Amino acid sequence: MNRIDHLFKHKQDHILNIYFTAGFPHLDDTERIITSLARNGVDIIEIGMPYSDPMADGPTIQESGSRALKNGMTLSVLFQQLSNIRSKTQVPLLLMGYLNQMMQYGVDKFIQDCSSVGIDGLIIPDMPIDVYEVEFKNKLEAAGLHTIFLITPQTSEARVKKIDELARGFIYMVSNTSITGAKREISQAQIDYFMRTNDLDLDNPRLIGFGISNHETFEQACQYAHGAIIGSAFIKHLESDPDHIEQSAGTFVERIRSEPKS
Repeated sequence: MNRIDHLFKHKQDHILNIYFTAGFPHLDDTERIITSLARNGVDIIEIGMPYSDPMADGPTIQESGSRALKNGMTLSVLFQQLSNIRSKTQVPLLLMGYLNQMMQYGVDKFIQDCSSVGIDGLIIPDMPIDVYEVEFKNKLEAAGLHTIFLITPQTSEARVKKIDELARGFIYMVSNTSITGAKREISQAQIDYFMRTNDLDLDNPRLIGFGISNHETFEQACQYAHGAIIGSAFIKHLESDPDHIEQSAGTFVERIRSEPKS
């Protein structure tokens, strides 16, 4: 069973998915960040593949990607860094990136390397669902890789249902139509969107991302979905103390999970 499916089979709420950019703050931090997050109770870890033209990413993640590329991060380096990760943790691992990265690397080689290092799923925001269905679905499913699709407040009901039919693992609910970035609160308009989506009675679990940054927004998101995805806030936290990754990751997770002390 795919590790994502196993997770949702045994846990249906307060799923915490944390994103980080591979190669940031330092080139060799990838394994340390993964193991630290896993040790501190993160349910899913999303590894960003740095890219020169990240259309869905806000300034914080864009900057982390630029620095990672300058540090020397490539897909070949990343797969090498992940080659022994399954001896360290069984937490579900996702790769997040863009279709052009897969194409340049070679689709078959990319899928094979994902499978060999133990990747459980992919988030490729710019991959059209019709292209996925025709060109990639069979290959990815044969390799045991789940594909996570994004929906937004503007996604039509028909398209949401089509995505639910094709998606495996969970559906990524983008909380708003902007690029990624931390926000301090969830608006009523976003809540209406979450409730509207819940009323569709989808088969796949849902995680809310874009704008989740603290305990309050995490708890709010968990009221309307199975959990939440945090990216920019964690990147900023890593940047504030780049030389103490293990301790820094633990502190961040504790802040998200626990009510702030008065």
